[in-house]
Amino acid sequence: MHGTARLSDAGSDSRRRLIVRHAREHFVSEGYAATRIEPIARAAGVSTATLYTVFSGKAALFTAVIDDAAEDFARQMAGVRAVEGDARTTLTSFAEAYAGFMGDPFVRSIFRLVMAERPRFQALALRFFEKGRTEFGATLIGVIVRLSKAGELRPVEHPSWAAGHLMGMIEHPVFFVPLVTGDEVQVRRSNAEVVAEAIETFLARYGA
Repeated sequence: MHGTARLSDAGSDSRRRLIVRHAREHFVSEGYAATRIEPIARAAGVSTATLYTVFSGKAALFTAVIDDAAEDFARQMAGVRAVEGDARTTLTSFAEAYAGFMGDPFVRSIFRLVMAERPRFQALALRFFEKGRTEFGATLIGVIVRLSKAGELRPVEHPSWAAGHLMGMIEHPVFFVPLVTGDEVQVRRSNAEVVAEAIETFLARYGA
């Protein structure tokens, strides 16, 4: 009996993940208003009735899609850890990983989706944005505090401000510009060039 229940639960979780995965593709490509439940159910290989037993409606499915994307991003963020070394090596390691994540077209597509539906799902959008900011920001703040204590950086009175400075120099060219202008617009600088310039500017301000 218990074995059957576990298998049933595993099947239910697998079905839910499959539905969410296909729903994400539809919401990203079509937007919330144009997305319909029936094509999602068909793509996931389940009936519309079955989908409604898992999610009460399109709003609940959209919330699950964004929460799932946030968890997916959190797993990627967990890998954004700076290597041990001097200030330049450590900060460059973090900045390269951060630029790679923020420059991912899929990441931008999810942000566009959340931004477009923010008036309709304000609490969900705020939760999504805050999660990303906290995950990355906390990592970099910890790095800055450690480097400052080790004498690799000047004493930093407000580590969160310093973290914001570095992240902002990376976010603008690799994330916000493509977010606004569109992914088809050719970026003038490579991620490596953006990172190198950001690190030089940061160390000119905070380096020991």
